[in-house]
Amino acid sequence: MKEDPTAMKPPSSPSCFTNAPDPTRRGHADREEMLSLLNELLEAERAGAKVTLRLSREANDPAVDAALQAVAIDEARFCTMLCLQIERLGEAPTKKTGDFYQKVMALDGMDARLRLLDRGQGWVVRKIREVLPRIVDGALRKDLGDMLATHERNIEACERLSARVR
Repeated sequence: MKEDPTAMKPPSSPSCFTNAPDPTRRGHADREEMLSLLNELLEAERAGAKVTLRLSREANDPAVDAALQAVAIDEARFCTMLCLQIERLGEAPTKKTGDFYQKVMALDGMDARLRLLDRGQGWVVRKIREVLPRIVDGALRKDLGDMLATHERNIEACERLSARVR
């Protein structure tokens, strides 16, 4: 019997047999990687919230106090968002707080502390920028994109604050 050239041939590779290909095959972040990152970010945000609240109470300048309180509100908002995203992925959020608080408070002077806070915000920005292109979950992409933009704005705010307290 002669082969029909228009007939569909069976798939040639195992990945073609799946109806829903594994997103990690295309370089997307898998669930475990995302949970690990979200918990790591949550620990950092908790520490950042504690740092900014403490620094706002120590500020001698009402403008510095107000700016740090605004950053603290952002940090707390992202703690909530990260907890909700972790729960949405079917896990319980970590209860830990990162060691960033102790590192910042070990420094002398508001300027040095604000500079480290700024670097901590930069760490969050780098982590999110690294993973964002690999996230296929639209809701998580949106939330982390918002977190990224807010942290970028807060870096600028902390730089202005640092210049103000020198």
